[in-house]
Parts: sequence; C-alpha cells; structure tokens
Amino acid sequence: MGLDFSVVPEYAHFLWLGVVWTSIVTVAAAVLAFFAGILFALVVLYAPRLVAYPVRLFMWLFMGTPLLLQLFLIYFGLGQIGIDVPALLAGIIGLGLHFAVYNADVVRAGIVAVDGGQNEAARSLGLSRLQSFTHVIVPQAVRNVTPPLGNNLIALLKDSALVSVLGVTELVHGAQLAISETYRPFEFYIVAAVLYYALNLILEAGLRLVERKVEATR
Repeated sequence: MGLDFSVVPEYAHFLWLGVVWTSIVTVAAAVLAFFAGILFALVVLYAPRLVAYPVRLFMWLFMGTPLLLQLFLIYFGLGQIGIDVPALLAGIIGLGLHFAVYNADVVRAGIVAVDGGQNEAARSLGLSRLQSFTHVIVPQAVRNVTPPLGNNLIALLKDSALVSVLGVTELVHGAQLAISETYRPFEFYIVAAVLYYALNLILEAGLRLVERKVEATR
C-alpha cells in the first residue's frame, strides 16, 4: 500500500521511449501545423471564393469537432474505406491539421491587423504587390502572431498524449506499458506528469528566446 517510486527506475526505459516519441510527434505535427496554417490563411485571404470556401468549411469542421474524434476518423475511418494510415502518421496528421486551422486563424488575424496604409505606402514607393507583402506586411504580421502561435505549440505538446489511443508509444502510452508490468499507476502517471512539465519548460524557454529575437527586429 502507499506510493513506492523504487519501481520506477527498472521500467524507466518505457518512459524515456515515450519522451522520444512524444518529441518526434510534437515536432512533426508542429511543422505541419505551421506551414499548413500559413497556407490556409493565405487561401482564405487571397484565393478566389471557389477555392477559399472549401478551406473555410474545412477549418470550421476541424474547429467544431474534438481532436480525439478527428484522430479516430483518420486512423479507423480511412482504414474502413481502404486507406490504411499507420498509427504514427495518423497521429501526426491529425494533430497537425487540428492545430493548423487554429494557426491559420492566428496568421489571418495577424495579417489583417497590419494597417492597410502600410501596403499603400509600399506600393507608392514602387514595390510590387508581392514585394510589399513579403517585405512590409509579413515582418509586421510575424511580430503579431509569434506569441499566440507559441501558445498553440504548447497546447499541441500536451494534446500529443491523445495519440496514445492509436497505440503510438508516446509518454502516456509508455507509462501505461510500465503500469501493465508493475500495477503501480499512480507512481508512473506522476512521473509522466513531471516529464511533461519538463518538456513544457524547455519549450517555453525556446519560445521566449524566439519572441525576444522577433521583438529585437522592431
């Protein structure tokens, strides 16, 4: 009875494997969420309606449904119609697309928040529309969106635990493997929580560094 953390070191390899795969899933999904979010935002803002409306509908659906359901649809639903997606890839795609729509909303708002007079001034100086966008609008938008994009990245790290339901050996699943061997759930879930907190601290430190560098460009 009671807590006994002496069992943890013997089964720590399950947890460390979980940390590795949690990091891999988070980084891969974050890259997908970042670039897909930018693409979605640009399509919504500048693409013809025929292209923009389907993307708006896609974003609305992903914002209005739970991430867990989206993971199930990608992994089990696509498999039912003959499209077999490996669990790891399904987790990355699900997480990436889920947070891409939120990143898109952030990026869209950041671009819209830039004063329209900035673009007019750039065009009056002889810059093309593309040059005005890349050299005037984007740098100002980046400063607006860096903090909320960082918040989304932290949320993505924590929500990566949901891919355990697909059988991906991330941190929660690693803890469950250790628990199945020891029947000591409280100890391993506590250690998993500590490891998640450590990963969050590392990520937050990196994000603060990025934000300082972005602020230095003002």
